[in-house]
Amino acid sequence: MNNNFKKAMLISVFTVVIGVVILQIGPSSEPGQERLPAAGGSSRLSELLNDQGRDGYAQAIAARDFVFPADHGPHPDFRNEWWYITGNLDSENGRRFGYELTIFRFSLTPSGTESSEEVSAWRSNQVYIGHFAVTDASARQFHVAQRYSRGALGLAGAVAEPFRVWLDNWSIAGALPGGPLQDEYEFGQPWQLQARDGEIALNLTLVPQKSPVLNGVNGLSQKAAMAGNASYYYSITRLQTEGTLQIGDREFVVSGLSWLDREWGSNGLSRDQQGWDWYALQLSDGSDLMFYNLRRSDGSQDRHSAGTLTLADGSTVHLSRDDLIVEVLDTWQSPRGGRYPIAWQIDVPKVNLSLTIDPLMDAQELVTTVRYWEGAVDVSGWRGAMPITGRGYVELTGYEGSDVPR
Repeated sequence: MNNNFKKAMLISVFTVVIGVVILQIGPSSEPGQERLPAAGGSSRLSELLNDQGRDGYAQAIAARDFVFPADHGPHPDFRNEWWYITGNLDSENGRRFGYELTIFRFSLTPSGTESSEEVSAWRSNQVYIGHFAVTDASARQFHVAQRYSRGALGLAGAVAEPFRVWLDNWSIAGALPGGPLQDEYEFGQPWQLQARDGEIALNLTLVPQKSPVLNGVNGLSQKAAMAGNASYYYSITRLQTEGTLQIGDREFVVSGLSWLDREWGSNGLSRDQQGWDWYALQLSDGSDLMFYNLRRSDGSQDRHSAGTLTLADGSTVHLSRDDLIVEVLDTWQSPRGGRYPIAWQIDVPKVNLSLTIDPLMDAQELVTTVRYWEGAVDVSGWRGAMPITGRGYVELTGYEGSDVPR
């Protein structure tokens, strides 16, 4: 999840909870796991994802050189960033799952502005928020967990070398060579993902099958007209994944594909932008399609909507708003209010691609401090005259309270 969207984008949404965080994560808080209560949630992005409060932070203004693996680590001069992983998994007996693990970092004040009285092991200007969700298609169940913590006392944090970002016992880290997917790591270090909450748990190894892809213009992803209304944004679109998934007292050996989105920046959406629809699709011909459709408050498509098609050989095709034709085929009414689009026809004439996207389950809505839909999907269609299939994830924000999709 900003500035952006996401998968892009979502972390700035948590501006709405910063007041709560300041009150609850002061120096008198006791160490240990801290959680935000699940709430009805709001993602009224025209109010939450505005571009106020950016003074003193670094800005995403111009393209930069990305350095890996260093850029997998934190960028504390920027107001917010996230590590966003989604994936589709199959158990050995054919049971189908989707999962999401996202850790957001949000700075309450620009780095270096704390007074000497505010510097202590108990205080931190960094807040970490995590979302963990599992879609169990066979049982028709959707499990959601949320946590938050200050970046102090080892409760949460991020380091570049060796890479690790964590929030209590949720973590994404660089894995050591070895394990079930060892052999050669042609496209960079493997990742180890671990999370447990209540009856759900994941322990996965993810090995990149492609190099990082820079979205936008050399990694600078512009979301609105004003300079700085942008993020630095890269993806690893295909990670071979193996490990275990636990639901209740049952543990499943699973394998599949995952997707990593990484963004950091200091600005939000412009005030006339309502939300976004984000698609991350892994196709059977080895290509991967990412597109974020930014929506304005009047329901129209924002001209800064964009995406990237990553081909099987790792080369990329930049996609602008006008390169995709998106038609909503079906909707789902949330019992908490709001109607989400959940099935689509997407045509990309530029690359001779036509896709139909269907949800693995309709009810994949995360009710956290903010409310949004993010779920596993199936893909079918054509690349020219050749049939094509796939899987992926879609994220939808800004639909709460709406009667029809915007």
